[in-house]
Amino acid sequence: MKIVTIVGARPQFIKEAVVGEELRKAGFKHILIHTGQHYDYNMSDVFFRSLEIKDPDYNLGVGSGTHAVQTGLTMIRLEEVIIKEKPDIVLVYGDTNATVAGALVSAKLKIPVAHVEAGMRQEPRDMPEEINRVLTDRMSDFLLCPSRTAVENLQKEGVEKGIWFTGDVMYDLYLKMEEYFDYSTVERLSLKENEYVVVTIHRDFNTDSKERLETILKQLSLVAKEKRAVFPIHPRTRKRIQEFHLDNYLRHFSVVNPLDYPEMMGLVKLSWKVVTDSGGLQKESYFAGKQAVVVMPDTSWIELIKRGINSLSEPGEIYEKLFSVGDNTFEKDLYGSGNAGALIAKTLGGSE
Repeated sequence: MKIVTIVGARPQFIKEAVVGEELRKAGFKHILIHTGQHYDYNMSDVFFRSLEIKDPDYNLGVGSGTHAVQTGLTMIRLEEVIIKEKPDIVLVYGDTNATVAGALVSAKLKIPVAHVEAGMRQEPRDMPEEINRVLTDRMSDFLLCPSRTAVENLQKEGVEKGIWFTGDVMYDLYLKMEEYFDYSTVERLSLKENEYVVVTIHRDFNTDSKERLETILKQLSLVAKEKRAVFPIHPRTRKRIQEFHLDNYLRHFSVVNPLDYPEMMGLVKLSWKVVTDSGGLQKESYFAGKQAVVVMPDTSWIELIKRGINSLSEPGEIYEKLFSVGDNTFEKDLYGSGNAGALIAKTLGGSE
């Protein structure tokens, strides 16, 4: 069987490191397409190198742009490749513009779609990622769910077939890579274990409003008076800070460029806690046994909130939430047993 996989952004590269390997082990002929949505070295190439992902068979070179531009260009360029390759299945990950574009093109060509990370839901419903998730699930034949919550979400929406609980491939990767975590940033910044906070902020609803972004930076400045704050800064966030003339706040933090997976996980594993609006890092913190303050009105990983492991926060509550959340015993296996990649390959009809 031939399977085409579509990636375009950091979270998808990380998942591909696990699933791509399992697909090839299971006997699939595997074609990898990179849309080029994330093209900066620190957001793209570094992950292919550090996670030993196969080089893409195609790079669509879509680059940055509005949601319509990214989605439309991806569809136009992707259709030609899909028609040429004639895959049996097209696999997409998560909730990006590459995800929904891949599902649309494939569904229109009557090629079965497999959605890794299906069934995730969160407010606000008009968030671009949420729109992409819901539409992709509606077009997918294989709904590959990372959590029991995701399964329940689809069932509540009336989906009756094509649902599988596979667990989360990011947990597979964490277990696989743990012995290779890179602690060079910890050493370079002379950080002490459990004495610093890791910060990532990049969502458009947090960065595109000067008032909201400044409130976040003010709160993080308060945090930095108690614990060192290490800030691997996303290109979008850096750009908005410069546009809004908020650069002065950065002097409170240890600002570094985006880190590859082993280095980021090494940083998280020795941290005290995490402040983030990243869907992936919320879980990666949990895998590392660290609590996270999630600067979002809602999260698709709601089981971490309900169990008191992570905490949702408005921009003005970050300091309070960070220092008020106590220690919790982490419930294990919320996201499977670390074999999600193999289960996905088996579900899709692999030979092993």
